Amino acid sequence: MSQVALDRLIIAAKSGNLVSFPTDTVPALATLPASAGLIFAAKQRSQTKPLILMVSEVAELWQFTTGTEREIEIWQAVADRYLPGALTLVLPASDLIPDVMNPLKNQTIGLRVPDCDVARSILFQTGALATTSANLSGEPPLLTMAEISDRFPQVFALDSDLNMNIPSIGQPSTVIEWSNDGWKILRQGAVEFINL
Repeated sequence: MSQVALDRLIIAAKSGNLVSFPTDTVPALATLPASAGLIFAAKQRSQTKPLILMVSEVAELWQFTTGTEREIEIWQAVADRYLPGALTLVLPASDLIPDVMNPLKNQTIGLRVPDCDVARSILFQTGALATTSANLSGEPPLLTMAEISDRFPQVFALDSDLNMNIPSIGQPSTVIEWSNDGWKILRQGAVEFINL
């Protein structure tokens, strides 16, 4: 596809197509969770690398997780401090997460709320989307909609004329995983995570 207007991108996403839009870190390659196989195919991504579920509001996160009341309190405290923002929380997944998002079936899911008005507006209208950076596996993330359109002609990319003023730090999110021992940093990215 080519670069498209916001309303067309939202229709494409809700129809299960691949879309791309800016976030607060690097542009996202996204689709409905049930269509996540499209991302693995387009990126030539290993099935050992699960995707991130992106939502528009922190309150939406908890339906996609399963934990004790105490764990959810701990997760909420981290969310209150860092989200919306460039932090991905890897938590135990609920039954709402389709297997295709995490082919290894390791029962966790990466969750994120971007600090980007355009991204959150899209997510508010589409619902949660399976996401990752827009690049072929092993290559650096693409940073412009023009680059993404060239590399992934099948993707509906948000028209770059519409997002010229969106701040993007060009660095992926920091990824932290919860376990019985507390938080573990899986990837150091844009946010300096300090354990609460």
